[in-house]
Amino acid sequence: MAPSKKKHAKSQACVIPGGFTVLSLQFSSGSVARHSLYVKEHRVRAERSSRRPLDRTLFVLNVPPYCTEVALVHLFSQFGSVESVELRDHPGSFQESGPKLSRFFKPAEKQVDLCFGYVVFQNSSSIPAVKSHPHDVPLVVCTEQRPVKTGIQKWIQQYTDTFIQPDKLQEVVDSFMKDYDERKEEEAERQRKEAEQQQEDEDGWVKVTRGHKGAKARPHSEAANQRTLQKEMRKRKRKELMNFYTWQHRNTQKEHIAELRKKFEEDKQRIALLRAQRKFRPY
Repeated sequence: MAPSKKKHAKSQACVIPGGFTVLSLQFSSGSVARHSLYVKEHRVRAERSSRRPLDRTLFVLNVPPYCTEVALVHLFSQFGSVESVELRDHPGSFQESGPKLSRFFKPAEKQVDLCFGYVVFQNSSSIPAVKSHPHDVPLVVCTEQRPVKTGIQKWIQQYTDTFIQPDKLQEVVDSFMKDYDERKEEEAERQRKEAEQQQEDEDGWVKVTRGHKGAKARPHSEAANQRTLQKEMRKRKRKELMNFYTWQHRNTQKEHIAELRKKFEEDKQRIALLRAQRKFRPY
């Protein structure tokens, strides 16, 4: 019998509309059910965060609850060295506001069924490797080398993590207060230097020095804004005082004009009486 001329098709990556590549996920090697991850290269022009480089960040959709950040690091390490992994309950820009807080001071995260993830690789060549992974070759989450706890074991682990050791808590608090004191000292030193640079002389003049070529204009400091506000308040008070004295002067002028008019009417009556008596001699 002649061999069949039909060639077996080579397994290829599955790409769906929207540019997402479908990765098959399997909890363990003995599991029958499979889960689908949807990955895409993260390219958001409006985001300028250094935590998510546009050429090395992978956006992951449909992440199951048993897949933690550590598990994602192990899953995607086969495509290249992973720099960081971030899981969120909804996609959005990364916001860096204030000092980084320890897990002891963060509110409890709400449990979600499916979440989103951002995987940052060390090399940009890892992104095409992930997107070209065959769909029929699943990624195994739980192995003997990397076990993942689920069910009652996961709940016990979460309950155990809620207990805080006093020595660890004290260490975190001391580190936070040290950073806080350093930031306060830097802020006070900066305000002191700005106050010295913008200090007024006896006549109210501020010395302005010319910076180096190409230097940007220095924004107004808080101390300068306070001095400007105080000047405006003093100017407003002087204006109100001047208006008060002007009002007094205006009333005085009105009274003087009224007296002059009264005297003028009295003079007219006296002249008319003299004319009637023919005793008015103006010359």
